[in-house]
Amino acid sequence: MMTKLGIIVGSLRESSFSQQWADNLADMFPGDWDKSFLEIGDLPLYNEDFDAEGANPPSEYNRFRKEMSEVDAVLFVTPEYNRSMPATIKNALDVGSRPYGDSVWDGKPALVASHSISGISGFGANHSIRQSLVFLNMPVLQQPEVYLANSQDLLEDGKINNEGTQDFLQSVVDTYVDFAKKFL
Repeated sequence: MMTKLGIIVGSLRESSFSQQWADNLADMFPGDWDKSFLEIGDLPLYNEDFDAEGANPPSEYNRFRKEMSEVDAVLFVTPEYNRSMPATIKNALDVGSRPYGDSVWDGKPALVASHSISGISGFGANHSIRQSLVFLNMPVLQQPEVYLANSQDLLEDGKINNEGTQDFLQSVVDTYVDFAKKFL
């Protein structure tokens, strides 16, 4: 059976480190995992008026909700902005969780990977995402945690240049795959 993995990248910057890490992680999943990157940069800021009875939500909301409803599991790859998650991820979480009672997130196993060009490794972003995922009823892989410090030094031409980091991330993906199977 094919497992559908939705990958959400927190940075919108072209050639972002987040995208590079997400590309590397996606390549580590087994062949029976169908991976797709879900666009979140075009989502209008969440406004409950769009979900009121008789309202017509933006087409981007409908597209994103449909795509998310079709995935089995979710990988979040994110930088840290001001000790928290990027607004793009928070907005995607909000859009996907509404209208109330129709959350597309419910029960989907998640993996959160954060990074930073500093030594803090995106710790604040990682945990602010996890806090929201608890409310959204998403089981999250607790261990091993993924915090990539000085991430620009671990990539060369978009690929991981450190065998220890490569091995660690492969072990994380393997652990997550086993974890996710419990919920699928």
